[in-house]
Amino acid sequence: MQSSDARILRGAAIPSGLAGLAVIAAAVPLAGTKGALGAALGTVVVLAFFTISVIAVGYAARISPQMMFAAAIFSYLGKVLAMLVLVAVLDGVTLWNTKAFAWSVIVLTLVWVVAEARATMKNKTLSLDPAGAPGVARDRSP
Repeated sequence: MQSSDARILRGAAIPSGLAGLAVIAAAVPLAGTKGALGAALGTVVVLAFFTISVIAVGYAARISPQMMFAAAIFSYLGKVLAMLVLVAVLDGVTLWNTKAFAWSVIVLTLVWVVAEARATMKNKTLSLDPAGAPGVARDRSP
């Protein structure tokens, strides 16, 4: 993993983890222990899913831009399928509060996306090839 990818991952995971703790704490008075367990499960799911995506896309970016795009699309589709399977398998489970789970997933997804966008904007990564920029001398030898 490149250092810029690690900075982006930290920039999104830390605020999301802190927001997860806040959601768990808020779920206790609203839904009791089952609510806290549902919110904790939602926190783990969001942190795991998005971390996997950042790692996959960061790894694929070293190969080629096309692989980066493919990794982003397939990791997204994989997360959607995994969430569908998770919801189907856990349907009817009364061990935790499903509403607390759902709300924690929604809230933490929004926190992650905003924090990742902020970390990406703060990241000083060269996005253009300076050799192709106007005014930069290039070697034109065959």
